[in-house]
Amino acid sequence: MTRPLPTALLAALPLLRCPVCTLPLDARERTLGCAGGHRFDAARGGSVSLLSGPAPVSGDDDDMARARDRFLATGAYGPLRDAVLDLAAPEACAGPDGSPVGARRTVLDAGCGSGWYLAALLAEQPGALGIGLDTSTRSLRFAARAHEHLAAIGADVFSRLPLADDSVDVVLDVFSPRNPPEFARVLRPGGRLVVARPAPDHLAELRETVPAMVGIDPRKEERLAAALDPHFTAGPEIVVRAPLRLGTEAAADLVLMTPSARHVDPAALDLPEELGTTLSVRVSAWTVR
Repeated sequence: MTRPLPTALLAALPLLRCPVCTLPLDARERTLGCAGGHRFDAARGGSVSLLSGPAPVSGDDDDMARARDRFLATGAYGPLRDAVLDLAAPEACAGPDGSPVGARRTVLDAGCGSGWYLAALLAEQPGALGIGLDTSTRSLRFAARAHEHLAAIGADVFSRLPLADDSVDVVLDVFSPRNPPEFARVLRPGGRLVVARPAPDHLAELRETVPAMVGIDPRKEERLAAALDPHFTAGPEIVVRAPLRLGTEAAADLVLMTPSARHVDPAALDLPEELGTTLSVRVSAWTVR
């Protein structure tokens, strides 16, 4: 017996567009398709890939996705999650007349990973619809089951997003690549972009312990402003800074869930039984110009 498409994917369907020709999509059993004849089969795990062209190579591999899921489940990044949710709250995203934007709020998580941040937002905002985009097949499996109102979709943030113009109320970008023109295109008037990125001292102690970890661009803030300013107006910002006490396994997962995993030999990691490090992240809100 063929299982039906997840209810979240069906709810998101009116907002989705074919990645090949941009026509609207419809659903037939477990396949999405457009009038142009392009078809996209849903995976058994509940996600659907709307990737077109060569497969991206930047997404988390299986080991990275599993490490991310394990680490976030510890709750160590709770202060960061709370800051993201504060800036994405309905009262923080009011329209020009002071009313919340959108009859049913739709939140897009660009580079959603396991869906941890988006699922937390959906739990706080009953009735909201979440759309999580990622290129990692394993991450999308986690995201598809993170919340019943989360539609997990394979898509490349660097390409045209498979969404209609003015279709979402909030875009989340947490430690993920950014596509400012596309974020501005899919956001409704009055919508909000929430960006989280590491501060210079983020995980400084862990980086000292594991020198092979990827460093933080000292010009990150300058580059962020240059990329967003043509499309967005800067709004409020929250600086998250909190001490973390990590056991060996959690510290290893934190290293291996990031791009540093491609430069580190897991077998060579020499971590103490307990390691203190610093969560240091800037989370800012931006509105479409």
